[in-house]
Amino acid sequence: MVILGLALVGLAGCGGSSADQSKSGAAQGEAQGPQPGESGGAQEEAQGQELITLGIIQFVAHPSLDAARQGFLDVLKENGYEEGVSLKVVHKDAQADMTIAQSIAQQFAQDQPDLILAIATPAAQAMANATKDIPILITAVTDPVGARLVESMERPGGNVSGTSDYVSIAAQLDLLRQVVPEAKRIGLIYNSGEQNSIVQAEEVKKYADEHGLTVVEATPTNSSEVLQAAQSLVGKVDAIYVPTDNTVVSALEAVVKVSYENGIPMFPGEGDSVNRGGVATVGVDYYKLGRQTGEQALKILAG
Repeated sequence: MVILGLALVGLAGCGGSSADQSKSGAAQGEAQGPQPGESGGAQEEAQGQELITLGIIQFVAHPSLDAARQGFLDVLKENGYEEGVSLKVVHKDAQADMTIAQSIAQQFAQDQPDLILAIATPAAQAMANATKDIPILITAVTDPVGARLVESMERPGGNVSGTSDYVSIAAQLDLLRQVVPEAKRIGLIYNSGEQNSIVQAEEVKKYADEHGLTVVEATPTNSSEVLQAAQSLVGKVDAIYVPTDNTVVSALEAVVKVSYENGIPMFPGEGDSVNRGGVATVGVDYYKLGRQTGEQALKILAG
């Protein structure tokens, strides 16, 4: 199996400077300074030391998003922000449910933590809609501009900044065709309710048109529908492509099961899904992506 890692893409912060860029670009960023803490807005103290409160809203638990969160927290710990000592972490999982994500976002907006980390596009959208005052860092977001989270990649504006996990869909599909050169019909499984997936699906269709391929779509609306979506492609496709769709990736084992049982190679949009049964991908290292976002958090917390 081949996993190719690409550089991370960051958003330039408000008034921040860009770091040295690698092949696909990586800019460090800042947002505005901290607001009052969580739980009614009062900062807490532990052993006479004020605790900084970090709210984390994660759209769903799966290895890539978990790795991004861990990378973020590791950077904070390495720089003196240790949970239970100088940092209070309130982590909420929306379980791939937009209604739950909106409820979590509203609660965070009410509680006023010092900083919020929003992991994945739906979580970021829910949080950005809930508050314009608390600094929000986003990560594992494919198209921050298209999702209307920031004004531009260079000048985010407002209270939102962070990092993107965008990877060239063309590069991923080029790899698919190198591994399975006979593939002419590509199965595409994604939740059409996720803005990040809509962007990627359009790129897949454009690539297919340019290369004489046929795209067969299967669009589950929640994780319980992923198995049926994958089964609907059997006999219709030569390979399956799964973008960085949170709904599908959270239930990837269902796709892997169908892939293995029917001899249909499955190519995911991120590396952790290769470890779970995908063939290969060109993707982002989500732990490093989270660490990059953590570096941005240090600038915010330093004021």
